[in-house]
Amino acid sequence: MTVHNGEIADIFEQLADLLEIREDNPFRIRAYRNAARVIRGHARSMAELVDAGADLAELPGIGADLAGKIATIVHTGKLPLLDQLRAKVPRPLVDMTRIEGLGPKRAKALYRALRIRSLEDLQRAARSGRIREIKGFGARTEQLIGQRAARIASTERRIKLADAEDIAVPLVEHLRSVDGVKTVEVAGSYRRRRETVGDLDLLVSANRNAAGVMNAFVGYEDVAEVLAKGSTRGTVRLRNGVQVDLRVVAPASFGAALFYFTGSKAHNIAVRKLAIARGLKLNEYGIFRGDRSVGGRTEQDVFDAVDLPFIPPELREDRGEIAAARAKRLPALVEIADIRGDLHCHTKATDGRDSLETMARAAAARGYEYVSANDHTRRVSIAHGMDRRRLLQQVRAIDKLNARLQGIEVLKSAEVDILDNGSLDLPDGVLKELDFTVCAIHYGLNRSREKQTERILRAMDNPYFSILAHPTGRLINAREPYDIDLERVLTAARERGRILEVNAHPDRLDLDDQGCRMAREAGVRLAISTDAHRVADLGLMRFGIDQARRGWLEPDDVVNTRRLADLRRLLRP
Repeated sequence: MTVHNGEIADIFEQLADLLEIREDNPFRIRAYRNAARVIRGHARSMAELVDAGADLAELPGIGADLAGKIATIVHTGKLPLLDQLRAKVPRPLVDMTRIEGLGPKRAKALYRALRIRSLEDLQRAARSGRIREIKGFGARTEQLIGQRAARIASTERRIKLADAEDIAVPLVEHLRSVDGVKTVEVAGSYRRRRETVGDLDLLVSANRNAAGVMNAFVGYEDVAEVLAKGSTRGTVRLRNGVQVDLRVVAPASFGAALFYFTGSKAHNIAVRKLAIARGLKLNEYGIFRGDRSVGGRTEQDVFDAVDLPFIPPELREDRGEIAAARAKRLPALVEIADIRGDLHCHTKATDGRDSLETMARAAAARGYEYVSANDHTRRVSIAHGMDRRRLLQQVRAIDKLNARLQGIEVLKSAEVDILDNGSLDLPDGVLKELDFTVCAIHYGLNRSREKQTERILRAMDNPYFSILAHPTGRLINAREPYDIDLERVLTAARERGRILEVNAHPDRLDLDDQGCRMAREAGVRLAISTDAHRVADLGLMRFGIDQARRGWLEPDDVVNTRRLADLRRLLRP
């Protein structure tokens, strides 16, 4: 049994939630949340480190106590403390605290006053107007609670892409080791790189030994329940609740099956209509003219049969990709190899885990030409945000570091808060010392659409505004985007020469894919950045690339595909 980093992090997050409900020591709560963040973003498996005898207490934010708990989870798959706390806290309270803006105290108030027993109860209470009758809750709050409870309930079975990757990669490796297996692919929304994934769809190409593949699948160490097992099809539920479907197909049909199970459904229907118009039948078994097979070994066979060029999986959503393919206007999508640097990184100066030099050398090791230091400014006090004096100290430290480094340039920047009135968190006299700024909203997320939009537009009027970070403020499966008129923001960005960020952190992926495409069509350039808080986070760039590709972005749409001299001209128009 292999315990994944995401599972350990989830246990620590649940511990923090339960302790917060019980109004435990806030430092203890913060320690669990910080540990979850460190574990989730760590490049190596905690299970591997435990097996290798590594001292986990040496990891940032992980002391001896937490290291012992990690080892317990790795060895047993659970933590007794979590079971003890679950027995003491009603489940509805835990669920309610997942709703943004509904902390432990307010959740308790609703739980007791309205006898809430589920998220469905909470939605009914919101619809009936009973929440606004409780002291401290108004009509607007009631509406938001109802909407957010419904969203959590509807997305409960979908997990973030990065978590799905943690689950899928070792399972794929397990199946590849089976005798007779030629190829293993994960299809479905995972292959289309959607930001969340429901069930996992696995496809195996094998000339023989389908029985051996199926036995290896249902015998995988993380399987909790076998839901179905046939000669070439099987379904299991893993310990973490994720359902996995497996199909074993002959190599002659693999391309057609991969196309079929990748989807999306709407894309497949549109392509099948093209096939029918040509007198062909297209299904998961191949391409047929009458009863005669005319292809299906590769996906290219499918597209050749309907006179289309290959359409990348990320575009297969029936959002105009087939018309673009027929007109030979498919975008040449951006790739990870196009990226020359990262424009949003944090250091130990605020809430990062590694030093400025450590981050710079790690970026250089990735082949980057440049990387930036974007520590928080003073408004984000919880992250020990920098005031004028500390930021200017960092500017001087970057100058000294650049004099020693070879092959990479550290750019001077900061993640500057956009204040309620649209002004920036530090005066222009300080901001002009930077190469560029990354500007963000961290507080006042519940402003009206008009006020939030105007706030951003006023900030963009500042001549030292460069990039709008995580433009909608969302956290996937955790926090709704704040309400803005994205079209107005994009129009203002184009007119002022501003840039929007595609935040590659799997919790954010902000802008989303449709926002990326809107920006491209509006003529607004984007920066794909990781928001890295430690060296390992630099590897998150691939998730931003996934999102950008789903948004039809080409290298020229992305500013950090450029050489440094060209980039500098774009950052300060």
